[in-house]
Amino acid sequence: MNGNVVLIGMMGCGKTTVGGLLAQQLGFTFVDTDQYIETALGRSIPDLFAREGEAFFREREGEAAEKLARETGQVIACGGGLPTRSDSIAPLKETGTVVFLRREPGEIYDSVSMGGRPLGQQGRAAFLERYARREPIYLRWADHVVDVGATPQQTMKQILEVLEQ
Repeated sequence: MNGNVVLIGMMGCGKTTVGGLLAQQLGFTFVDTDQYIETALGRSIPDLFAREGEAFFREREGEAAEKLARETGQVIACGGGLPTRSDSIAPLKETGTVVFLRREPGEIYDSVSMGGRPLGQQGRAAFLERYARREPIYLRWADHVVDVGATPQQTMKQILEVLEQ
């Protein structure tokens, strides 16, 4: 497999957990765009949102995507909103295979802590509405759609199967 594997999907769908397993399996480097930005700026995502706003964060996300797209042999877990900006997702799609990890949004909201997630703070209805707006975007950019399995290992195996096709 050449290039990168780029995981997209809603916050809490398992991109980071599954991405780490997948990278290990493929012998790739694992990069989570949110962690990458936090490390680069020395600040947490909630702090960036609170002090600088979402627009500032999205700009940093675009810069991170461009840098990451220049390397290969990576599994890249994208923040949930990254694909909503064409200038952020396009460079990653050029150098990688984009996999949309699809998980039922009500299940995500009911089972994942929204504590450190700035866009998870507005309640369940707002979360479901955000998912409804984002799903068509995820589908547009995805080379493959993988429904999240019962375990991260199961989901990783499903991704490996679609990558081998």
